[in-house]
Amino acid sequence: MPLVNNSYYYSLTALTVITIVLGSRFINKIEGSVHIYEGDSKFSKKGNAFVVHGGSEGIYYSHLNPDSNSTKSSNGDAFIRFEEIKFQRPQEASNFSTGMIYAILFEVDDRETIGGSAYGGQRAICCTADLAKLGACKEGEIIHRLSTTNPGWPQVFGVSFDVNEETTTMQPRSVQITRTGMYNLYFMHCEPRLDDMIISGKTIWKNPSGYLPGRMSPLLNFYGFMSLAFLVLGIFWFSQYARHWKEVLHLQNCITLVITLGMFEMALWYFDYAEFNESGVRPTGTTIWAVTFGTVKRTVSRLIILTVSMGYGVVRPTLGGLTSKVVMLGGTFFLASEVLELVEHVGAVSDLSGKAMLFLSLPVAVLDAFFILWIFTSLSSTLNKLQAKRMMGKLDIYRKFTNALAVAVIVSVGWICYELYFKSTDIYNERWQNAWIIPAFWHVLSFSLLCVICALWAPSQNSMRYAYSDDGSEDFDKEDTLTLIKPSPVFTKDVSELRSVHSDDGELEEDKTE
Repeated sequence: MPLVNNSYYYSLTALTVITIVLGSRFINKIEGSVHIYEGDSKFSKKGNAFVVHGGSEGIYYSHLNPDSNSTKSSNGDAFIRFEEIKFQRPQEASNFSTGMIYAILFEVDDRETIGGSAYGGQRAICCTADLAKLGACKEGEIIHRLSTTNPGWPQVFGVSFDVNEETTTMQPRSVQITRTGMYNLYFMHCEPRLDDMIISGKTIWKNPSGYLPGRMSPLLNFYGFMSLAFLVLGIFWFSQYARHWKEVLHLQNCITLVITLGMFEMALWYFDYAEFNESGVRPTGTTIWAVTFGTVKRTVSRLIILTVSMGYGVVRPTLGGLTSKVVMLGGTFFLASEVLELVEHVGAVSDLSGKAMLFLSLPVAVLDAFFILWIFTSLSSTLNKLQAKRMMGKLDIYRKFTNALAVAVIVSVGWICYELYFKSTDIYNERWQNAWIIPAFWHVLSFSLLCVICALWAPSQNSMRYAYSDDGSEDFDKEDTLTLIKPSPVFTKDVSELRSVHSDDGELEEDKTE
């Protein structure tokens, strides 16, 4: 097949291996709503300030009365708690006292309250000598002012170093959330001599319903709903399978596998999010299993669609020489998808940089595009075969299958465009309450396509009519066809000469001559 060649597959495999090696560098300790700052977290220069990003989470306001003694009210509190926050500087840089090292917590709508006039082409975060002369601020301090719409915010507090002091600790505190929003935490200072200072400790972010980040909390109910949907589909499919098990095709066994994997995947995601919500720390084992089951399901689904598109089990008994190429494509897709999903889900709460995620997403996108191209190319060939052989029953089911795939691809492209628009126009995550819809949509789309396939190929007493049968009416690709050899004339001891001629009616005659 000209569409597929070995060099292309070797390139894809090499790309995936590189992705695995580099992608593994991004997998950190599983966190959650507990943001942990390791001892090697250093400040980086932003404008005229030195900054460490402490986290960004969507948090809902608790409408329950915090003064109530009921268990519901105490569980309904939303807060951000600072625990064991320490700053450490090198011994050789401990011979001077410093200004304040700040923790600045603000809601995204109040971002303009941090910083002042332009400094070197960037917004000044630290007060400069010129601004201090104008009386706008005190030199060496962080510029901030109170919000006009959110009283008491932003929250600004900090600590400082005394002479010969190498470590200073911030007092533990808990900040109550009084307004639904996307909250950002930054640690900042304005002292250039503290460029080697590091931070350690943790902050705990809690929503009224638990420790799930606000943008993820709706997914808990969503995965519960999807688990129920897969259960209903499974009951339908397995009941049909049990009733007609003698007529089951190999394709229907593969669909059974996909449904089973989907049931496990949704259930594992639900339990993963439920435990995450309870503890604030994602369960490593459950997350990895959920990711792996999901990746296996997506890989098997694509391979099934591809082999069905080629007519395997319907118009041809084997894939012939294409088997190794199909397996190689599936294996490459599994590896690339597994790395991407592990990095995305089994890592820190703070998202990876756009460039890192783009690098890891690229191999998966290329492989998906290749799957689509190969599937529709194969479908076109199979439809032409069925049309030429006038196999109307199989032709009808393949046309419906093609239409369903075409609709799924068109909807996918449209949603990708919307997703790019959503992310490009939401720089500050202000639409975080709707962000859960983006991953949820892909689950709904794949489930819908699976339902269509189940409807088309549901086990029944007539299942075998759609299977391949070696009755001579179905053709094969040249690579799968045995060479037919015309028999040569037969000589015996009793016959000195044998001549083969055709009679007028086309039958073979033998003319013996002595």
